[in-house]
Parts: sequence; structure tokens; C-alpha cells
Amino acid sequence: MELIRKILLGLLLAVYAVAAQSEELTIRITQGSEKAVPIAIVPFGWQGATPLPDDVSSIVDADLNRTGYFRTLAREQMLTKPTRPEEVVFKNWQVLGQEYLVIGQITPESGRYNIDFQLFNVYKNEPLMGYKMTVPSNELRRSAHRISDLIYEKLTGKKSDFGTRIAYITSVTEPNGRRKFKLQVADADGSNPKTVAASYEPLMSPAWSPDGKMLAYVSFERKSSAIYVQVLATGNRSRVAEFPGINGAPSWSPDGSKLALTLSKDGSPDIYTLNLSTRSLTKLTSEYSIDTEPVWSPDGSSIVFTSDRGGKPQLYMMPAHGGGAKRLTFQGDYNAGAAFSSDGRNLAMVHGNHGDYRVAVMDMGSKSINVLTAGRLDESPSFSPSGGMVLYASRQGGRGVLSAVSVDGRTHQKLTLEGGAVREPAWSPQ
Repeated sequence: MELIRKILLGLLLAVYAVAAQSEELTIRITQGSEKAVPIAIVPFGWQGATPLPDDVSSIVDADLNRTGYFRTLAREQMLTKPTRPEEVVFKNWQVLGQEYLVIGQITPESGRYNIDFQLFNVYKNEPLMGYKMTVPSNELRRSAHRISDLIYEKLTGKKSDFGTRIAYITSVTEPNGRRKFKLQVADADGSNPKTVAASYEPLMSPAWSPDGKMLAYVSFERKSSAIYVQVLATGNRSRVAEFPGINGAPSWSPDGSKLALTLSKDGSPDIYTLNLSTRSLTKLTSEYSIDTEPVWSPDGSSIVFTSDRGGKPQLYMMPAHGGGAKRLTFQGDYNAGAAFSSDGRNLAMVHGNHGDYRVAVMDMGSKSINVLTAGRLDESPSFSPSGGMVLYASRQGGRGVLSAVSVDGRTHQKLTLEGGAVREPAWSPQ
């Protein structure tokens, strides 16, 4: 069974084989809040001579809609399409049942764009926010996500994740019949994908550095496992661990100076830390059990890991310098693959019972567990930077897809790669 093989750090060769067609993830909302707030995002006015490379208002619309907390109005249902405050007739939007309205304009200026947008409360007939920004021409999409951030935070009082990125592994079968693995990075909405590494041997376990500038990952490109650290801006990478046996499950310390990892060079798989400057190793566990999947607490004081020392895979916590480990999970016959929220209050995991493997979140204060998903084989949970969503891998139609669920369980999304399998997601820290 695949999740058990992951605990054993197998090669994960059973990635689903399908023909390659497209590299971009498509997001579909599968469940939202019943009390989603109606909001209209009117197409922004554009004063340029040629079409814009990105439809800013459409990006904002999609961002807000996929949270599940907003219900956006289709453009064809809009009675008017104002772009300036003086053109807004609030009754037009009240009759459509809209609570909020967003309008804007974009004008070109010497290779840059001036963006001016306003947010209105429709029933109070008043502006809530106005904002202007000037952005380089190659950052139009990023600016659209920034607008989404501003609107979401204004209306909900919560942080958002629209401008963040995700890393993930894809697997496609080429026309020559060879299966190719890619480590890719894309915007949180699945757009703008870029290949970080590619190999005809498995790639796995991507992990973001705390500053979001590097990825650590496992590659079998040299026919055995090795851990690499790669700078995203330049593509420069270094092989930091290639010991005999297993080299797996890298996890960055909060200050970015170390990796926690799993090595079996001394026999059974154990947890080590690797100082990235000196390349010195510190062994933290010395059990005969399988100890794997380490993850640091946000304050750097502790490491949570998966171990079968009690007979079945469960989560344990120990001091970051090593020492006695305390068992964290007792519900279910399988708990593995931990991931902390950025504030350290919640711990996501794969929670198994009687052959079903679902994503759950533990409240670190009360130790209560809330199961968020209903899949049979859900795995690899990763928190969004704000802590409001959990990204994870699941199956659909016999292939790997990515899914996301809000921590309260109300909003569910599916992220599919047309023509390919996708797995092992990791949400960037910022």
C-alpha cells in the first residue's frame, strides 16, 4: 500500500502514467460556504493600444471565488460595467443581490502599468477602500493577486495567500514511453508553472526554505537517493546528502541553517540534522524502528516525526537537539506526514483508520483531531502561509491530483494537471 511504502521511503515508482498534454494546474471549487458573500468584480478599464497580457479583474475574481467565502458575479449578468466611481449606480448592483463591488482602471506609462481600483459596500452606497499602484509590465499577474489580498483582508480581517507559490511533483509518460518526473513551482492558483528539476528517475519530498528562495528535494537521478538544495532564482543546486541507503524527507529549520532528514547509513532509518554551512551531521534518534518525516516546530524548539516504534506509524515530538520523544497521536491506527501551521497552533497529518487515509488537523493545545477530508488515499498535507488552508495529494479517476481544504472544513478545491499526475505538494512560506 502506497502510504506504507512512503513510510518505508520506497522509490514511489507507482506514480500514475498518462500522456503529457499541459503543464498548468486547473482549480475547481468542489465545495464552498453556504453563506458565501456576493461580490461583483467588474472588468477593469484599459486605456492602452494593445490588449493586456493578463486580465487583472478576472484573476481577482478567480482568487476570491476559490476561497469559498465569496460568490462572484458572472460578467454576462452585470447590468453595467463601470470603471470610475462616478459611473457606479448602486441600485443596479442591489437588484442583483451584490453586497460588494470592485471597479478599476489600468493605464500604461513607459513600460509600466498604473492600476487604480475601488471597493464599495453596495447597500451602504459607500466606498470601503481605494488603492493605486504602479507596477512593472512583467508583474501584472502578481499585482492582481496583491489586489485580491487587499480586498480579502479588508472584508474578512484575515490574511490571504493569493500571492504565494506551491511546489509539486508531476509525472507524465512521453511519446517514447519513458516516464518523466518534474519538480515544478507555480503560483497558488496553478498558473505560471516553472520546472525546477526534471529526471527520468523519481523526484520527491520538495521542501521550501524559510525565505522562499530555495527548495530542498530528493532525487534518484544517480540511481540512488540523494538530497539537493536548489536556488530558484539561478537554478544553482548542491547535493547535500548522498549517504549509503536512504537519504530522504528533508525539512528546513526555521532559521534556514539546517535540514532535518532521514538517513539509514547506520542501519535503520533515523532522524538527523545537517548543518548546511559545515555539512556536519547530528543524529537525533537511535531506535531500531523506522523514524522518518521530520518537521520543525515554527519556533525551532522541537521536531515532530513519524515512527513505528509503538508497532504502527504514529507521530512523536522531541527537542530539536534530540533526546526523549513523546508520542503525540493516539487516535487511529496510522498517523504520519506531519506539517505545522506557521503559528504552531495546528499540526496537519495523514490520519488512517481501517484502510482509509485522510487529512486531519490536530489542535496542539487540546490535542484534539479534526478530520477534514473524505478520500481513501489522501496524503502529503501542507499548510498555506496564513494557516487557513491545507494543500494535499489525493486521487481522482485513478490518477494523482492536488486538493485543498480550509481548516474549518467548509471549502474544498481540486487542482488537476491535464494529461498528467501530480503529487507531493508543498506551499511556500510567503
